Amino acid sequence: MHCPVCNSTETKVIDSRLSGEGFNVRRRRSCEKCSFRFSTIEKIEILDLVVIKRDGRRENYNREKIVKGLRISLQKRSYLEDGFQQLIGEIEREIHKKAKSEIKSSTLGDIVMKKLKSFDPVAYIRYASVYRSFKDVKTFQAELNRLLKKKVKKK
Repeated sequence: MHCPVCNSTETKVIDSRLSGEGFNVRRRRSCEKCSFRFSTIEKIEILDLVVIKRDGRRENYNREKIVKGLRISLQKRSYLEDGFQQLIGEIEREIHKKAKSEIKSSTLGDIVMKKLKSFDPVAYIRYASVYRSFKDVKTFQAELNRLLKKKVKKK
C-alpha cells in the first residue's frame, strides 16, 4: 500500500475492523517514512460472473451498472451514502446466493427491485418503470396499487 502523502510503500497496519455488516475490512495504516496515518477499506468483489441479457448476449457482471441505475432512480431523494453502500452490499450478497457463474439479467433486476422497494419506495417505482417497461398509465397504476396494498397490510 502506498502512502497518499509521500508515496512510500513502507506502510504498516495499526488496526483492522470489520465494517459493512462484516463484509468489509477497514484497516488503519501508518506510513513508516513520514508517519502519516490513513484508512483503507477492503471489500468483496464479484468476479467471474456472467450476466445473460434478454437477447441472449452475455457480458461480465459490472457493479457500476447497478450503482448507476440506482443513483438515477434515487435522484433528488434523500438518503445517506452509508445506507446506499449497505443497499449495494445487500444486493451483491443476494447475487452471491443465487448465482454460481451465470445469472439472468431478469433475476438480477428482480433482486435490485426487491431490495430497492424497502430502501425507497419512490426510487423503486422509478426503477420499475424503466425495468418493467410500463407501456401505459394503467400498468404504472397497477404497480402503485400493489405497493400501496403492501404498505396498508404492514400497518
